[in-house]
Amino acid sequence: MRELTDREIVGYVEQDQPLNCAGSYKIESLGMSLFRQIRVNDYNTIIGLPAILLLSMLREWGYSNLL
Repeated sequence: MRELTDREIVGYVEQDQPLNCAGSYKIESLGMSLFRQIRVNDYNTIIGLPAILLLSMLREWGYSNLL
């Protein structure tokens, strides 16, 4: 995350209303502006379920969401 001014924090909370979210930010909306950079293997792990990992595990167990 990047450094934010008090004014930016208040503006973000008022506009995006993230207080009921995990980590109290919504990266899929205005929350993206809170970061300098993001490094993850699976973007879905930030917003919820680690879909790439889960789908890989399911394929190993013989299940596919494509079938």
